[in-house]
Amino acid sequence: MERKLGETPLDRDSALPLWAQLHTDLTRRLDRGDFERAFPGELELAKEYGVSRNTVREAMRRLRGDGVVVAERGRRPRLASAHEIEQPLGAVYSLFASVEAAGMEQRSVVRSQEMRTNSKVAAHLGQDPGAPLLFLERVRLANEEPLAVDRVWMPGRFGEKFLSVDFTHTALYGQLLDRFALRIDVSRERIRAIVPTKQDRRLLNLESDQAALAIERLASARDEPVEWRRTIIRGDSFSLIADFPPRTGYQFDLSKLTGAATHADATTL
Repeated sequence: MERKLGETPLDRDSALPLWAQLHTDLTRRLDRGDFERAFPGELELAKEYGVSRNTVREAMRRLRGDGVVVAERGRRPRLASAHEIEQPLGAVYSLFASVEAAGMEQRSVVRSQEMRTNSKVAAHLGQDPGAPLLFLERVRLANEEPLAVDRVWMPGRFGEKFLSVDFTHTALYGQLLDRFALRIDVSRERIRAIVPTKQDRRLLNLESDQAALAIERLASARDEPVEWRRTIIRGDSFSLIADFPPRTGYQFDLSKLTGAATHADATTL
């Protein structure tokens, strides 16, 4: 038997779960532009479709996973921004510049700006284990929505000038150039998918099942390590872009798999 409420049919005799039918219908309505002004809340959807809130929550969880709806605890669901931050692989990038290039307003909430010691980070930066280091922690916002948690460590010599800088709307690399005449010229990054900590989920307004990326960067200027950074960034707002030259394509090195091939034996896929 088919149940109809307005334009939203749900078939309770179908083998397809109600949440899946609801997800399909909401996707159809989103594509049609039904929710451009506002997206309905859980209670509204439960009443309209005649289903439980648990059914609505499961459908909303799937829409979040699709990246089309942002549904945060204690806040009304809304359509995800059409903007996405893109980072080109193989290039030193600035999150500050990337956000503004996407047409969004960039702002940071500074959580910590102080001198600390950290023996593991000191090793990355080529410093003595007990050497004082500048630590800067910010929550990066795009259009006033949390985008990333940024934790930066720098050698202590930068502290004297950087401790007094207002980093709420200031690019770190711009300050590095202005105050020390240094420009990042070498950078090595490690990017991986992670399960965010409870604290980082709270700072980024992420539900427990939402993805995030961790970007670790060691950056140098004039052959000197000047920054070790770990950024936790929302997976639904950030993408990695790679362009491959048409003549060479994508180079895949099999040497580590076979133990016999050399770097020169890379296969073009």
